Amino acid sequence: MTEFEMLIQQTGWTVPEAAKVLGYSEGHLYRWKRGEETPREGVINLLKMQIAGRKAVQSDGAFTFIDLFAGIGGLRKAMESAGGRCVFTSEWDAFAQKTYHANFPDNRPIAGDIREVDAAAIPEHDVLVAGFPCQPFSIAGVSKKNALGRLHGFQDETQGTLFFDVLRVLMHHRPAAFLLENVKNLKSHDKGRTFEVIRRKLTEELGYTLHTRIVDAANFLPQHRERIVMVGFRENTGFSHDDLVLPGRAGRGMRDVLHPEDGSEAPESHFTVGPDAKVSDKYTLTDKLWQYLQGYAAKHKAAGNGFGFGLVDGDSISRTLSARYYKDGSEILVSRGPGNNPRRLTPRECARLMGYDDSFRIPVSDTQAYKQFGNSVAVPVFAEVARLMRPHILALTEGPGLRKVG
Repeated sequence: MTEFEMLIQQTGWTVPEAAKVLGYSEGHLYRWKRGEETPREGVINLLKMQIAGRKAVQSDGAFTFIDLFAGIGGLRKAMESAGGRCVFTSEWDAFAQKTYHANFPDNRPIAGDIREVDAAAIPEHDVLVAGFPCQPFSIAGVSKKNALGRLHGFQDETQGTLFFDVLRVLMHHRPAAFLLENVKNLKSHDKGRTFEVIRRKLTEELGYTLHTRIVDAANFLPQHRERIVMVGFRENTGFSHDDLVLPGRAGRGMRDVLHPEDGSEAPESHFTVGPDAKVSDKYTLTDKLWQYLQGYAAKHKAAGNGFGFGLVDGDSISRTLSARYYKDGSEILVSRGPGNNPRRLTPRECARLMGYDDSFRIPVSDTQAYKQFGNSVAVPVFAEVARLMRPHILALTEGPGLRKVG
């Protein structure tokens, strides 16, 4: 990655936005990104000034944490809401890195594949945060791998063993606490044997307490999204998931995330257009695709399974948004009334459905945005978990000599 490309990512600008501000053609900028030409020193300095202006004032934070398998930073936003300060980030996907840089301009390079990172090179920290890949354990992922004759769980050599990299870092640094996230199927995968390995490694071998709870994001957002939340502490602090405050589902609906299309919000990018900020026609399904999806759903309904689209309106709670949404958008479709083809969610609506506010920048294509939000966490769920963890973290880290033992 060239210096210019890195700086552009940290400004949060798209190429058209940067071209307009810098006064150069988009072609110039693409050549600079590819390293085919070198931008003037004044351009580099202007970008650095923009990044400096975007940076939040860095405080010491109540505690420090590292963000592994960071995606686009959902768990980071949750921990920062509780006063945490991120000191290290690892994420292998280049497009996710782009979105992360655009929203967290802290000028710290993002480490790539955690398997290639020496644990000793990671800064000391109070909390390890990780949403290690869930595909090897998810119901959909396991079903697909079984159908293709592929291994899943810990036997998936590409992603299934990444949990052991979490263990490697925990073992080296012995932070006060950890927060791990995964699909609820993790607990029942391989008849419970997968989770038993995780439990034994964290508790019996590393000596941490372990507190687990499955939480549905529908308590915070208009989306059914059940995830297992795993919290651990180096010592018993009295932490309990029973103290989580879950607002519940009353009064919640997709109206909270759908574009109002009445002029009360400004048009954004190519998502919404015109004075009333109507959703672009590009998100409406074609006749051919809509007919196919209806036939597909009918076939699976007759077979007794639940595959197919989920049609929502303003009063609905949606099904789970997944990383597969980019393929045909069939999981969650927005009704446009009788006689009209439904539409997909826009990336901004996906962001809202995951709890990201409208200041969150989306610098990537729709395809990548759908994958990123589908892979992300429901931010309000983990903000509540982080709030509950905070006093227990501080109980183990405040005072001399208490940041690391073992």
